Amino acid sequence: MGKRVKGSRNHPKVEFASILKALVDKENPFPPKYLQHLSDLTPQKTEQLAGIWKDIPVSRRLSMLQDLEEMQEDDTRLLFSDVALLALKDEEPGARARAISMLWDTGSEDLIPLYTHLSLHDPATEVRAAATWGLGMYIYLGELEELNAELTPIEDHLLSIANGTDEGLVRRRAVESLGFSSRDEVPALIEAAYNMDDPDWVSSALFAMGRSYDAARYENHVRRMLNHPKFNVQLEAVRACGELTLESSRRSLLDLFEEEALDPDIRDAAIWALSQIGGEQVEETLEDLLEKAENDDDEEFILNALDNLSLTEQVNKMDLLDIDLEDEEMFGNVVDLEADSVDDEEDEEDEESDDEEDDGESSSKA
Repeated sequence: MGKRVKGSRNHPKVEFASILKALVDKENPFPPKYLQHLSDLTPQKTEQLAGIWKDIPVSRRLSMLQDLEEMQEDDTRLLFSDVALLALKDEEPGARARAISMLWDTGSEDLIPLYTHLSLHDPATEVRAAATWGLGMYIYLGELEELNAELTPIEDHLLSIANGTDEGLVRRRAVESLGFSSRDEVPALIEAAYNMDDPDWVSSALFAMGRSYDAARYENHVRRMLNHPKFNVQLEAVRACGELTLESSRRSLLDLFEEEALDPDIRDAAIWALSQIGGEQVEETLEDLLEKAENDDDEEFILNALDNLSLTEQVNKMDLLDIDLEDEEMFGNVVDLEADSVDDEEDEEDEESDDEEDDGESSSKA
């Protein structure tokens, strides 16, 4: 996972015609250095690329889209949405599915009708699953009240898929997408997936739990799966611990690093989850792992986790300072300084009044 930096990128000058020629050249490998020049295409360049798209060998289209997605994830200065939109119309299912994944961060509401259609009618299971998964972004935006479109029809559509008869992969993606939703029907749906005698369904349920941000409801469910023998179940449980910031899982996550044959993916998931949770021994553990990093990629990933941990600790400190002054149980015995100040002033006035009366009485006696 690379560190993402926002900004603009200046590419060395390359004729776009040379890139197009290289894409359709079946005799020679496509130069990787050209990939970055497919970012932020102008309408004219997009039209030119569309004109030769079908002439690009299928294997090259697929590998190119995978490379572009990875580059886009690592560097926010790169944006390949124009290429992804072309790939959405590709005759190769793998290209269409990859395109949907590439377009996740755009949040373009224009894609909702297309994803809705593809999730039901695309002939390829992987594309229906990808489109169903892609609709999850709009559930997320809707919960944040940042969606202009109506959220209810999208939720209804996903609920229909989850409870329908499509392939298990498609229905599981519907459950995962609904993890963001606050609809009353969703917890029961997630619970049903969790209780199925199928590791893939349990994995999807854990994924949805992580998206729910409902730690109180799902804490025990997630922790129970941290040592599950199936890789995909354990992986999603570790990730959910981080997403739900389960402090109760800290010790279990730290103990994972004591295992001799810890899977690299679970190791990385545990590192990131701990950076989301923070607390005792986390920084020391990550620093120790950094010293033992075996390559530059590991080192960069752990450094990013340490940066994230720093943000987590700052947020935790702010939460401690965010005191609810209306909490009577917590502050029942705390002195009300404002009230005491008024009382003190009244006492002083009473004392002054008494002194004046005393002085008056003394004068009269004199």
